[in-house]
Amino acid sequence: MDTFLWGAAVFLLAVASVCLYRAYTGPTVLDRVLAVNVIGTKTMVLLVMLSFVFGRPLYIDVALVYALLNFVTTVVATRYFETGALKGEWQ
Repeated sequence: MDTFLWGAAVFLLAVASVCLYRAYTGPTVLDRVLAVNVIGTKTMVLLVMLSFVFGRPLYIDVALVYALLNFVTTVVATRYFETGALKGEWQ
């Protein structure tokens, strides 16, 4: 089982590097934001897999906090790039 998880981790790192290339060369800002969001999601999955492999449940808490920060950052960045301001009617 550990071999499968390590193989999946290497695969996720390879896919994340492709997303890193997309974030660097993306034609628009929103493409770059999306690529960074995908990298953050893959990092969260890697943290959960490492938690399972090493038997450290603390990594799952770190992954959850990281996922929350990733989500909030993506929402704020897309709102800012779409509207040009962070203030809206909801404030």
